[in-house]
Amino acid sequence: MTADDAGSGTAEEREVLDAAAPDGAVRDTGARESAAAETPDEDQPDPIALRLEQLILGAERRYTPFQAARSAGVSVELATRFWRAMGFADIGQAKALTEADVLALRRLSGLVEAGLLSEPMAIQVARSTGQTTARLADWQIDSFLEGLTDPQETGMTRTEIAYPLVELLLPELEEFLVYVYRRQLAAATGRVVQAADDVEMVDRRLAVGFADLVSFTRLTRRLEEEELGELVEAFETTAADLVAAHGGRLIKTLGDEVLYAADDAGIAAEIALRLIETLTHDETMPELRVGIAFGTVTTRMGDVFGTTVNLASRLTSIAPRTRSWWTARSPRS
Repeated sequence: MTADDAGSGTAEEREVLDAAAPDGAVRDTGARESAAAETPDEDQPDPIALRLEQLILGAERRYTPFQAARSAGVSVELATRFWRAMGFADIGQAKALTEADVLALRRLSGLVEAGLLSEPMAIQVARSTGQTTARLADWQIDSFLEGLTDPQETGMTRTEIAYPLVELLLPELEEFLVYVYRRQLAAATGRVVQAADDVEMVDRRLAVGFADLVSFTRLTRRLEEEELGELVEAFETTAADLVAAHGGRLIKTLGDEVLYAADDAGIAAEIALRLIETLTHDETMPELRVGIAFGTVTTRMGDVFGTTVNLASRLTSIAPRTRSWWTARSPRS
């Protein structure tokens, strides 16, 4: 969504939008409208892709960015900030937005107007949700839907087979997503309310662990891309299962490395030992080393930062193979 859709408003509205545009997006609307009218047919969305989009979004395209912002009762500048925070590119004057987009804008702005969220917090909500769901969507398409949509009948494309599959899967996946989100929200809320004070809710004392596959770069030169992908997936799956089973939290995966956290140093150490033990008995896996540090960390948008995290990373780089090194930092350090 972008502010350059001023061609849909009055002359006065276009003047206001031109001044409010965050990056000078509203300029020469007459020329842009002429250019849009001359857009060749090949630039139009593929009909099957458009049908899939309508199925997933549950609505047809009917709004330009300017029209969506006006219908939601928000400024184009704020609508653009929300749209970009969710991770979507500017779409110029295209009529590509739906009633759901308008409702989302209205909800976010309503939370700000009601005083439940500040505008910067609303932007953070949009950004964190967008980043998380973008990765989830890519992951599901790459590892799940792609495997299910191999053409089974002569003359049918992958996209044609994908439509009925999405139609069947979407309601179930959506319900499951909401369920997992509520479960994770309940767990996160429980951790917060157990904090000793307000400061500890943000700057908490945690055990942070980095688990790193040894000589992974060298391995990438020997393995085919498919084999490498399978190895990384197996490593991430094993790590995620062991971290969760022993009461830790997987913060993020970095291909050949995983970052996890635990409230107790003993739990973090137990996870490290189980990871090393499990991968040592797997002949397909390279050796593993783990670094753990315990101390104050800053949590933000699902990630962890600070000196303790940096220390754990450094310990990982110097730890002997199939070993874990750990250290604890004093409350003042």
